[in-house]
Amino acid sequence: MAERPNHRRDYDRHSTDGRIVLEDLELIERVKAGNTESFGRLVEKYQDRVFNACWRICGHLEDARDITQDAFLKAFENISLFRQCSGFYTWVFRIAVNMSLSHCRKAKTRRAVSIDQRYEGVGGQAEELVKRIQDVSVPDPAEGTSDSELRGRAAGALQSLDSDQRAVVVLRDIEGLNYAEIAEVLQIPPGTVKSRVHRARMALRSALSPALDEKRE
Repeated sequence: MAERPNHRRDYDRHSTDGRIVLEDLELIERVKAGNTESFGRLVEKYQDRVFNACWRICGHLEDARDITQDAFLKAFENISLFRQCSGFYTWVFRIAVNMSLSHCRKAKTRRAVSIDQRYEGVGGQAEELVKRIQDVSVPDPAEGTSDSELRGRAAGALQSLDSDQRAVVVLRDIEGLNYAEIAEVLQIPPGTVKSRVHRARMALRSALSPALDEKRE
């Protein structure tokens, strides 16, 4: 399992990509027929992305690793229940995100992540998050939002949200899922997703406004 979350890969971004869906379905049919190596290919394909979401939601590196492993194990054990109503990555995301949220609710006071662990590898993702919550375009990504201090504040502000708001921001602004996909993962109405994203972005904007004001001066 990956040690650190990576940026999402373009090839597995959307379940609506027919080629990707077909490849996944073929692998799943092989798994159902007893070919466990095919499930290993699914794990390799999606583990970084699932791990990244878990890490952002629960805020603890080791816990995220455990949750990711448990999510794929649960998916493997329940592969016979997969009915092809959604992409495999949406299905396994649902399992992993729900596990992450459950973990957060059971450990609200736990924040045992070191500063280095929390901020390592968040560069591009934090920059994108800052752009989203500023609600403005940034002409030059190398200016303003690219410094480590602002990235660190963005990552810290994300962790300050409640787990439900943090989940929708991670899925929307970091993982790039659309509202319908997030609704499917979280099993809530799309309207609820939109309102949570809006409230979360407003909270992040408020938390980051001093830093953003400094960068404009």
